[in-house]
Amino acid sequence: MKIDFHTHIYPDQIAGSTLEKLAGNYELKPYTNATASGLRASMEEAGVQISVVLPVITRVGQVQSINRFAREITPQSFNHSVGQILSFGAVHPLSGHYKEELKMVKELGLKGIKLHPEYQQLYIDDIHMLRLISYAVELGLVIVIHSGSESDREQKLHCLPRMARRMLNEVQPEKLVLAHLGGFREWEETMEYLAGENVWLDTGFVAGHMPAGQVEMLIRAHGAHRILMASDSPWNGQKDTVDFINGLSLTEKEKQLIFSENALRLLDLTIDEVDSVK
Repeated sequence: MKIDFHTHIYPDQIAGSTLEKLAGNYELKPYTNATASGLRASMEEAGVQISVVLPVITRVGQVQSINRFAREITPQSFNHSVGQILSFGAVHPLSGHYKEELKMVKELGLKGIKLHPEYQQLYIDDIHMLRLISYAVELGLVIVIHSGSESDREQKLHCLPRMARRMLNEVQPEKLVLAHLGGFREWEETMEYLAGENVWLDTGFVAGHMPAGQVEMLIRAHGAHRILMASDSPWNGQKDTVDFINGLSLTEKEKQLIFSENALRLLDLTIDEVDSVK
């Protein structure tokens, strides 16, 4: 079984324009058309059973529409067939109603939220981020955070591994994921500040951008039991990501953990539960 813990899609009516804008901004070529059907076609090619969709909220006013779309595309149960989508919800750290909105995410049956310090222009150890993360922890939600660079261009970064370490020390979350193996293009700092800590790391946008040897070294230092397979589709290929992980010098058990077992544990889905709804 394979679970991609980091993907992005948009409603059909805005997917084309959104993808064109983002692709132009970051000079990236997308691997899908960023719709649900496009993602499912990619999953079919890669043999991925479940893709976790991570909505990115840039304005407080987007909360209702994003969470409504997330609920619409997320089924009540999951099975071993390819092409199932599980969406997280979204809450903006600057919202004056963040507690009510986090409760709404929970009541909708969504498993977690995504935070993007670069898009939201807030440091990860800012009080607005800390209070939101702390309350999400209280509710038992999974929190995925973009970490490191947003692109190859130099920029002022809002979530470096050392900042994330301060946040972890302050909040001590059990279900927090730092994307891009702890910090895109900041992997030496990830080794120094995050390796072995009580945090999950995903492999989003790593295939083709980080040497395999460096990935293996980081996985060994952190532990395969806290690594999640992730592509960052549509910005990286799901099949490329699966092939990349299969090509690493890891044991079959370690690959099994990364491909699905860790994700099932984090999402509170067991193999028995997945099998029971086939």
